[in-house]
Amino acid sequence: MKHDLKIAWLQADLIWEDAQANRNSFEKKISFIERDCDLIVLPETFNTGFPVDPKIFAESINGETLNWMQQMAQRTGAVITGSLLIESNGNFSNSLIWMRPDGSFERYDKRHVFSMGGEHEKIQAGWEQLTVELKGWKIRPMVCYDLRFPVWSKNRLLKDGEFEYDFGIYVANWPAVRSYPWKQLLIARAIENMVYLLGVNRVGTDGPGNNYSGDSMLIDYKGKVIGLADEGKEQGFSQVISLKQLKSFREKFNVGLDWDEFEIK
Repeated sequence: MKHDLKIAWLQADLIWEDAQANRNSFEKKISFIERDCDLIVLPETFNTGFPVDPKIFAESINGETLNWMQQMAQRTGAVITGSLLIESNGNFSNSLIWMRPDGSFERYDKRHVFSMGGEHEKIQAGWEQLTVELKGWKIRPMVCYDLRFPVWSKNRLLKDGEFEYDFGIYVANWPAVRSYPWKQLLIARAIENMVYLLGVNRVGTDGPGNNYSGDSMLIDYKGKVIGLADEGKEQGFSQVISLKQLKSFREKFNVGLDWDEFEIK
């Protein structure tokens, strides 16, 4: 179908503090993805793991990992997205990169930095949401802790009757000890925003000893889980979502007509 979107998403273990090894690992995984995918989604800080010292592991916007993402996007013909630490003028951000096959890209700097883990002391919070378009879809990518903040994730019904976004993505390093909130919040965000929603998390154990169960999942606009990775296992998925079905549901049950207006400050 014209506006179907074929997504590949990779739940993977990350090699602690070794960007080259992680790039090599993901390159092998990506080589098994079918050629006709539109979008390939990697976890948060997929090249290093999290948390790591940004003074040591942050890259420039023209660094090796962005160049690698450009190569992968060009090779596969798909958009590649995931986050990494970026250094700009002495400041550090946890930045999701939306890399297109033609080499152009968009950047979203994680809005909600995890102060309980000290992330706010090293990472500068972003201030702007990102909405990108792909095959007629409006897509809102976000990062990990953003999931806990419903106002930041909230969809809007615009004056022309269109929704601000159709598909939400969270890339994450979300520890297993908090896996229950991860799963419940993903479902809630899909329902309350009337969107497809994808959460891509890592598995394995990081340097400080935090365990990650993954629990990556794709959810439809009714809150039904339509793709679920096995707990604790590396897995790749390729799935198709339908804009036609989403719009049909919204026409029949348009909760957006009664949404509150709000302003984020």
